[in-house]
Formats: sequence, C-alpha cells, structure tokens
Amino acid sequence: MIQYLRVATFPGEMRLAVTQDEALLDYALWRPTAPDLVGNIYVARVAAQAAFMGGVFVDLGQGLQGFLSDQKAVSDLTEGQSITVCVSRAAQGGKGVRVRMLEPSAQGKGIGLVTPGPTPLERLARQWPHATIVVDTPQAAALVPLPLRSRRESGFTPMPPEITAACHALEDSTVELPGNMQATITPTPALIAIDMDAPPVAGSRFKQTAQFAANRDTLPELLHQIRLRNLSGAIVIDPAGMAMRKRQALQEVVQAALRADPLRPRCLGISALGLIEIVRPRIHPSLPELLNSPHGHALRALRTILAEAPTATILRGSIPLIRALEQDPQAVADCVQLRGKPLALKADPALPDFFWTVQDA
Repeated sequence: MIQYLRVATFPGEMRLAVTQDEALLDYALWRPTAPDLVGNIYVARVAAQAAFMGGVFVDLGQGLQGFLSDQKAVSDLTEGQSITVCVSRAAQGGKGVRVRMLEPSAQGKGIGLVTPGPTPLERLARQWPHATIVVDTPQAAALVPLPLRSRRESGFTPMPPEITAACHALEDSTVELPGNMQATITPTPALIAIDMDAPPVAGSRFKQTAQFAANRDTLPELLHQIRLRNLSGAIVIDPAGMAMRKRQALQEVVQAALRADPLRPRCLGISALGLIEIVRPRIHPSLPELLNSPHGHALRALRTILAEAPTATILRGSIPLIRALEQDPQAVADCVQLRGKPLALKADPALPDFFWTVQDA
C-alpha cells in the first residue's frame, strides 16, 4: 500500500497530510512565513539570570528572546556571555521559546540565527521515509527542498475529498469515534480535558462488559486523534460510562496505543476519579492553538474569501485580525494570486475581535 505526503495550498499556509488509502496517518500545518523556530540554532547572549525560575533568559537577536532552563548548564553562565543554543520548544501557551545549550561559549560571534530548523514538510518526510510527496500547486512545489524533490510525484494533484474532510474534522472539538462513540476536547490553560460519550446500552446484565469493550476498542483511535491534533502537555481522558473499578484495566490498552506516537507520551495511570492521565511532550504548538491564534483567525478569513467570496475586493475586519494580516503580507499576496483579484484590508474598530466581512469595491 502506497503512502503519500500530500500538500494542499492555502493563503499563508500549507496543510500536510500523510495518507494511506483513505486513512489519515499524520497531519501538520506549515506556515512558511511564521515558523515555530523549533530546531533553529542561534548564537545567543545571556540577557538575564532568572534564579527563581531555574534558568536564564537569552537574547537570540532581532528582538527574540528564549529561556534556557538547564540548571547544570546555567550555573556557570554570566550575563553578557555568548553561547550557542538550539530551540527545543516553540512559543505556546503564553510562554516564549525554550532553548537548550549546544556550546558553553561562542565568544567573538555576533548573535543571531546560524541554521534554521526543519520545516513541517521535512519533519513529516523524515518520519514517513517511504511516503511519496504530492503537491497541488506550483507554489507548493517550489517549497519542496532539493533533497526531497526525488520523492515528489510529477504534476499537481488536489487532496482527495475524503482526506480533505478528515483534515477539516480535526478543527472540530468533537471527535467522531468507532462504535458511535464521541469525544469532546476542551483545552484549558492547565491541561486538556477529553470527555468520552457512548450510546446507551440496552439491559443491565452485560452493561459493564459492553462499556469496557467499547472504550477498549475506541481508545486507540482517540489517541491517534490526539497525535493528529498535536495535543500536548497534561491530558486527562474520562472514559464513557464505566465503573471506577473497571477503568484500571484500560491502562494497558492506552500504553500499547501510545507506543506508535513518535513523541513517546507517557500514561501516568488512572486517577482516583477514574481519569486516564497522559503527559505528551510540548514541542510544537497544538492544532487548536494555531487555529485559534490571531494569525489563525486571519488565515481562516482568507480561506473563506478564496472559497466563498470570489468577487469581493475589500476585507473589513477587526483591529486584531487586520493587524495579524499586516504582519503576514505574504498570506494576503497568496490569496490575491490564488483568486486572481486584488484584496484591500480595512480595519473597523466597531467589529468584535476576529470578526470580519467583505464587500465589493
């Protein structure tokens, strides 16, 4: 069975889907003008000690700052010292980028970027080395790096409708699962809560057996959906309708399913409340965070205009939305190129955050 790494072009971003037949194996958003910086290597300068946080802030150049929390490494650092660092975690959850130290000293070098990290396309291509790369536009083809071009299928092929639908479903907080089960995902500042629901079971004699089987058979798909959305940090899952004493038996199912995840998340066990506790490393921003950021709302507006408002020439939006588009002029240029019609931006202070409308000139 052939695996494909499919690239779909939208204003300001590429949507990457690894597929096999009609199955969605992996997924990522790629915003070329707004990289998350993970893997970037910098010559940095120690800006300030933060003993109360167990680390130091470092200046990466061009107004960018990172945090180095390796207590063993920072104990010998002094303010103003130059070091070489690599970004280990993207800015997310209101916190800046995290870095790890590669070299204790880089004296005499100016601070700034040395080597960019891999793009989402390069990451997925490395994780799926046998996947054939398929692009839908010349713009996407131009972004395929030279070492990967031998893996690219010639021509331009749009993403199949069933894969497009599966990608769109990732934006919904409700996940449809096998056996008519559902899961509702609720991100919070502290953790991600997932509530599973199952259809009622007729009769009471075999109710617990049926509910255990339904949760057991559904959890692997739910954990796959967690990976597709790149949900990370503390994750708690409330299984559907099971007695507390039965829930402990689900831990082995969860641990087995987590082994397929390249980030190696850990199941910490089943809490006294019967919740499945998982910790998945925070490295790249989650899909909900990307979609619900000001930039994400702005790109959604451009996608909608491209698909549903072909004659509009003016985008009137709230101040945060227009500001996000002004910070990503390439996204607007992409929209203009894809639709073949100019698009002017106008900020309207009367509109609520991230609201917008369109009009003809």
